[in-house]
Amino acid sequence: MISKNRKPNYGIDAPKMGIAIAILVIAIIVMGFYLKTSNNETFKSISGIIFSIAPTGIIILLLIILYITVEKFRHRDRMINMLTWKGDEQVLDIGTGKGLLMIGVAKRLTIGKSFGIDIWNKSDLSNNSYAAAMQNAEIEGVKNKIEIINADAQNIPFPDNSFEYVLSNLCIHNIKTKEGRVIACKEIARVLKTDGIALISDFMYTSEYEKEFRKMGLNTKRCFSFLIAPVLLHIVQVKK
Repeated sequence: MISKNRKPNYGIDAPKMGIAIAILVIAIIVMGFYLKTSNNETFKSISGIIFSIAPTGIIILLLIILYITVEKFRHRDRMINMLTWKGDEQVLDIGTGKGLLMIGVAKRLTIGKSFGIDIWNKSDLSNNSYAAAMQNAEIEGVKNKIEIINADAQNIPFPDNSFEYVLSNLCIHNIKTKEGRVIACKEIARVLKTDGIALISDFMYTSEYEKEFRKMGLNTKRCFSFLIAPVLLHIVQVKK
């Protein structure tokens, strides 16, 4: 059962970037007020320019907050709802982080199991750790339906044809080289069962993923996921 005393914490995405943007916006606004009080007309003109662009930074901050609190949950649900569920599926979440997608999948399962792999990069998500993901699974009441392994997307530690579904959100772009991303795509295809489906969501390189899966002869399409957020996400859907 879901704990009524504790709430899951799925973290802040790219926390260093968010903090940097917040500091920059505050610094610009403070500078604008300082220059506005100057008797120098040039400084006053600069302050006017600052105040004209400051709303853009504030809007970006608000969009980041909206994504963290609302939109990433809506995006997760959209991905999960793109699939048909019987409850007995074996599912892999690549880059599980604190378990948002993995746990969402586990809630759809009865006798199936939701697996997650990650390497726990702290710059990708605040308090990004195996322990945090397990704690969220316990709070959400699905600890018996999940398993998490410390592993890289370029070397997925499961046999061929292991999963009905493979999902990944905002993970594969973190692989720095194109060669590495190609390997990750091949690994995803390898562990998918025949007629299995993979959903790969990201804000960059999605056309690259689509191209690589098609080169493997898989049925592939890419769609846009509308979010009120500072980034545009696409979902690559692959059927083996």
